Amino acid sequence: MAPLRGAGEVREERAGDPAASPGLRRFTWEEIRERSGRGSPPQERWLVIERKVYDISRFYRRHPGGARLIGSHAGQDATDAFVAFHVDKVLVSKYLKSLQIGELAPDQPSIEPTKNKMLVKDFRELRATVEKMGLLEPNQLFFFLHLAHILLLDTAAWLILFYFGTSLMPFIVSLLVLTISQVQASWLQHDLGHLSVFRKTKWNHLLHKFVMCHLIGASAKWWTLLHSRHHAKPNCFRKDPDIDMHPFLFTLGKKFSVELGIKKKKYMPYNHQHKYFFITLPPLLFPTYFHCHTFYIAYTKRYWADLAWMLTFYIRFFFTYGSLLEVKSLLAYYFIFRMLESTWFVWVSQMSHIPMDIYYDNNLDWVSTQLQATCNVEQSLFNDWFTGHLNFQIEHHLFPTMPRHNYWKVAPLVKSLCAKHGLEYQCKPLLTAFADIVQ
Repeated sequence: MAPLRGAGEVREERAGDPAASPGLRRFTWEEIRERSGRGSPPQERWLVIERKVYDISRFYRRHPGGARLIGSHAGQDATDAFVAFHVDKVLVSKYLKSLQIGELAPDQPSIEPTKNKMLVKDFRELRATVEKMGLLEPNQLFFFLHLAHILLLDTAAWLILFYFGTSLMPFIVSLLVLTISQVQASWLQHDLGHLSVFRKTKWNHLLHKFVMCHLIGASAKWWTLLHSRHHAKPNCFRKDPDIDMHPFLFTLGKKFSVELGIKKKKYMPYNHQHKYFFITLPPLLFPTYFHCHTFYIAYTKRYWADLAWMLTFYIRFFFTYGSLLEVKSLLAYYFIFRMLESTWFVWVSQMSHIPMDIYYDNNLDWVSTQLQATCNVEQSLFNDWFTGHLNFQIEHHLFPTMPRHNYWKVAPLVKSLCAKHGLEYQCKPLLTAFADIVQ
């Protein structure tokens, strides 16, 4: 095993050796793996991007995307994740310069031993092809029309009560219309959070606050913190927050179920989880956990701009609907539409992940990591609209900044890549995907 050297020692050696050019200290993959942030102090964190070695031990807590996001790649090669997440790579690379402590030694391969070398090479060629085809360029008319139909539905929900009264039938119709508006707004904020609506990052961030905070009532930065971690390591226990429900509410994945059985640990009656799933996670995720968590994170992390935007949603909602409904009806209206919205969102968001492999991070290549945790749902106009194009989860996970209207264009190329390397490209009917969640 290579002797463990700290970043400070590396800098001292570099300073004392005139022959060693700044930033050209040589390291092995074994040395990189030892700096994963685990073990006894000092818990150093290094990662590799395009053969360059960076010490993020002090920086990771200040990472704009969150400490856990960048920390999930400590001790690993983060090249493909870096390319996938960052739109303005030139700007980001300038900030990386101060973190660089060296490079991989000449005798070290560019691809980690745990990763499929040919698959990595072919995927990077595919990404270059995607960029040349312009598939990362947004069609802003598509997103404008999508926002327009959200605003029309949002307005229509109130007008139904205003013109037809608050009896049972207008009450129900208004609830359904507002639910549709809210879910479609969730899909749009998802696009904005992935920086796929505008070419300029700042415009994505600004409209993201309007849609997520003002139209939906949740923190945009809170969502970005959680969702980016999901994309970096999908279905990886302790790294993907979307599976944090294991093992305290549900047991997820065949491997973990076997492990819990061997250890004889049981936090819930797991043999009935397919039954209590229907009355817990889908209807209650938004009205309970998300409501509390989004305010908690926004407050503790001092996202004051997000909190201000979020308050405008509640002021607008309770002022406009409060002028038409009594207090009890108003509260019932609010919690029912939140439950309907939550149910729709959970079934769609989980149909492509929960039935797939769930385990610890095995540090696989980018494509294998995404494919083993993701499946697609068949394309149709309804499925595209109903799921916000998340029926193309495979393409979305491979190219997270790609505008969703281009998923169908890149899908044949992704299928060819999978066929070449013997990877399963799963695509199911919508109802089958729903059923697989509870199996």
